[in-house]
Amino acid sequence: MRTIQAATALLFFAAISFTACKGGGASPQGTKVKTPFSGSKYESNGAWFRGVGQGVSVKTNIAKGKADIDAKNQVASQVGTNVRAVTDQYLGQTENARAADVADKFQSLIREVMNTELADLRKVGEETYFNEETKEYTVYVAYEVRKAAMFRFMKKQARTDRKVSEQELKVMDEILDQEIKRAEAAGE
Repeated sequence: MRTIQAATALLFFAAISFTACKGGGASPQGTKVKTPFSGSKYESNGAWFRGVGQGVSVKTNIAKGKADIDAKNQVASQVGTNVRAVTDQYLGQTENARAADVADKFQSLIREVMNTELADLRKVGEETYFNEETKEYTVYVAYEVRKAAMFRFMKKQARTDRKVSEQELKVMDEILDQEIKRAEAAGE
């Protein structure tokens, strides 16, 4: 009797195991795809702003251009979001009477820096694939910029802006110095 129960239990567990393995990792969403430049090494952290872009076209140079723009836009938007959050937090804590003016100048500075160049921007990888079926190239690009270098560049740019008063410059320097220290402490 015990042998029959043991055999039945063994068959039951084998059937469950078999059906669990049968799916082969597929999910209702589809099959997971691993793309180049994915993982924590290509994600922003305390010391780096990072972005990965993808471009597809029948011409390689157009696919590269699309991937470049995509990755640089990711980096630029992270810089802008980070600086806006820090500025809002700082101005909220200090109750600066000219907070609105400083915030406006900071936003202007961010736009100016993004429109000119990203300081210390480095391409850390590029991969190109060709699809024989569609006759299209897919290009993946990864960029990174050291946060401390970006904030130093912003300080330098702020000093060249004649519209920024000494008081506003002082507040901007304090904010950027604080972020430079934080980024260097996070170092890698």
